[in-house]
This record gives sequence, C-alpha cells and structure tokens, in this order.
Amino acid sequence: MYVCICNGVTDRDIHRALENGDRNFRQVSKSLGVASQCGSCESLAREIIEEYKLQASPQTPFYAAI
Repeated sequence: MYVCICNGVTDRDIHRALENGDRNFRQVSKSLGVASQCGSCESLAREIIEEYKLQASPQTPFYAAI
C-alpha cells in the first residue's frame, strides 16, 4: 500500500528500510523521503514503524544494532 503519495513510498519500502538498518522515523524519512513534502503520511509511517518494532523479536536484525 502507498504510504507517501508525494514520494511514491509504500509500506514495503518502509519495512525494507527498517530491515536494512533504519531504526526510527527520522532515519526512514531521511532515506525514503517520507513526510518531506506535504506531511500527511507522517502518522501512518510512524504507525508502520512502531508495528514493525513490536513484531521484531530479539532474533531479528532490528535489535542487533541497538
């Protein structure tokens, strides 16, 4: 699903950014451009990031760099 229409960013793009090392909204925004135009996607992007964090377990790479 498209999260950021302005920059063509999908929920899969956000997940991929998190899997590749981004750890928070600021990093995802910087690497993908989420919420850098109109900003209407910020709340949904933050929600997707938080859900990802909750679903990540200590065995996933997300926790490896923390």
